[in-house]
Amino acid sequence: MRSPLTVPRKHSGKRPAASVQGQKGQVRIIGGERRGHRLHFVDHGGDLRPSSDRMRETLFNWLQFEISGLRVLDLFAGSGALGAEALSRGAREAVLVEKQRERSADLSRQLTPLFEGRIAVQCADALSWLPTQRQPFDLVFIDPPYDLGLVSPASEALEAQGLLTDGAIIYVESRRKGEAPAVPANWQLSKEKSSGDIHARLYRRQSEPG
Repeated sequence: MRSPLTVPRKHSGKRPAASVQGQKGQVRIIGGERRGHRLHFVDHGGDLRPSSDRMRETLFNWLQFEISGLRVLDLFAGSGALGAEALSRGAREAVLVEKQRERSADLSRQLTPLFEGRIAVQCADALSWLPTQRQPFDLVFIDPPYDLGLVSPASEALEAQGLLTDGAIIYVESRRKGEAPAVPANWQLSKEKSSGDIHARLYRRQSEPG
């Protein structure tokens, strides 16, 4: 059963001052059926850092022959660029998890008409949400704010809850400087690339021995 979509709340009157002062931005879907479509967002807290066009191009070049038909999880969705790109390029369905309510509602508003029936947006804290799930994913994007130390606990929770299929693909972005995030031992590093302050890694999950 697919998770229900988060329904945006209706707002009346003017936006609060924080919304007015938030940084406006946009990201472009760069491939597939929705190529060229722009997603708009407002970053109120300064923590939203969408993957660059160049890094997404690299990522989806890595995935180009495998993404069709996959069940996708965009665990720290932010602008929604990674989940939307995956759907545009043929993923079967995607779940986007975003804890900020206004941002989550905005994702639903923009993405549901584009990918109706194939997308679910969950307004939830990612680490609290994972233990409530049962159906595994084929492809997971883990791209949280860099300095919060969320990659390792998210990775451990995905394994502990059995939320990855055998051979699942996991994409991790982290800060270029510093140690690589700790991930489960059965995640085999397949590809990696640095660009600016970003280091991107693509892992493939191997079945546990025994």
